[in-house]
Amino acid sequence: MSAARDEPTTLVRTQRRAGSSAEPRPFLFLVLQCQRPLDPSARLSLDGIDEVRFGRGPVRSIDRRTEGGRALLDVRLEDGWVSSRHARVTRDGGRLCLEDLGSTNGTFVNGVPRQSAQLAEGDLIELGHTFFLFREVAAPDEAPGDAGPAADPPFGLATFAPALADRFAALRAIAPANIPVVLQGESGTGKEVVSRAVHALSGRPGPFVAINCGALPGSLLESELFGHRKGAFSGASEDRPGLIRAADRGTLFLDEIGDLPAASQTAFLRVLQESEVVAVGATRPVKVDLRVVVATHRDLPAMVERGDFRGDLFARLSGFVLELPPLRRRREDLGLLIAALLRRVAPDRAGEIAMSCEAARVLLLREWRLNVRELEKCLATAVVLAGSGRIELDHLPPPVSAPRCSAPPEAARPEAPAAEPQRPAAEDKARREALIRLFREHRGNISAVARAMGKGRTQIHRWIARYGIEPADYRGGGEGREGAEGGEGAGEG
Repeated sequence: MSAARDEPTTLVRTQRRAGSSAEPRPFLFLVLQCQRPLDPSARLSLDGIDEVRFGRGPVRSIDRRTEGGRALLDVRLEDGWVSSRHARVTRDGGRLCLEDLGSTNGTFVNGVPRQSAQLAEGDLIELGHTFFLFREVAAPDEAPGDAGPAADPPFGLATFAPALADRFAALRAIAPANIPVVLQGESGTGKEVVSRAVHALSGRPGPFVAINCGALPGSLLESELFGHRKGAFSGASEDRPGLIRAADRGTLFLDEIGDLPAASQTAFLRVLQESEVVAVGATRPVKVDLRVVVATHRDLPAMVERGDFRGDLFARLSGFVLELPPLRRRREDLGLLIAALLRRVAPDRAGEIAMSCEAARVLLLREWRLNVRELEKCLATAVVLAGSGRIELDHLPPPVSAPRCSAPPEAARPEAPAAEPQRPAAEDKARREALIRLFREHRGNISAVARAMGKGRTQIHRWIARYGIEPADYRGGGEGREGAEGGEGAGEG
């Protein structure tokens, strides 16, 4: 089977394992190609595969075949920095082992050059200018998620994660129905983006109206939501319909619904029960036709148990509940998200954007504690700073260019002999201590540290990533915190 560049590719398993429908299975995700970050990502199932071969080809292709009774997966990459016989993955007992085949530019795992390495959950593999992610994720035997993202999904509803793909499919199915939706998840996980997708799929002719319940002043909340009559209170100089009536025949999105005061919860319950709203100062209700989507980062059932949120209102709202996972738990989607966000922040020239391997490595190893919102702001900044050139490490905001990666620390992983001699531990320790001392002296200023060491900013960024140092920790003059073990950048001096 071959895959064209303009279509997401998924390989079907050749063997079915007995056992739980949620059994973790090995996958390789082709996440990002630096020269063409808008190229589609791909999900490659390794279930039943004996060997994966990587090499350069005239076009990207992914072929599955049997050779000498062994199941092979042949991955050809349209990448001039990949050798014709670059690397392979084979089985070593119960583990998968990555081996470089004497390539010109080497094979990297989490930013470290390797001749061979046993793969562990979350490993980032770098071949030329192309990045893969190895994950073991739960996938059902018949895996409806194996089809990959649906063709042209609404922004925010594309995913390679099987469990999340199932929930997105259910969300698309109920979107045309007038069923309330509750979106739960950490701040920045894309709850408003998903709510807009629901509205787009609903076919409702009215507008999408978004309200942040936590941002409205308590004294004006009911007036803003339900509207008011002229003279209802001091300053009410004219009739106002309110935000709920503004969403008539459309979708009303209530963000941070957990911050809605008790009195407003009671009034809003009537809106849902009776499909009508009474403006402040009015005596007659007005009918409204609403689709309601609410979002929160709070645990609403726990709030109901404590008496902080009305149980009857929660029951009315929770027709369909979707938990959006944090970005650190869906890293296989980073390529999909980066491509979609680049189209969003630079619609006129997204197809011309490229990035360096150093910048891509940092983006793909970062935990993204502030989730998709942080990734979008990072890319928007980088695109502006890069201008007509490619995105470099220096174009990423400082908190991002000094990442705390979520990949497994190298020291914690069983490994085959490294391709190159390892740098003496004493030298690493001395350099790390010198960097920390200079960051304290210069209060986290990377440029000042670079001048003090006689190095370029790029080299300092490499060492920051390698030694798990967070410059922001020293900007207040504190002792700093030790981050996760970082990977050594390519071209380390």
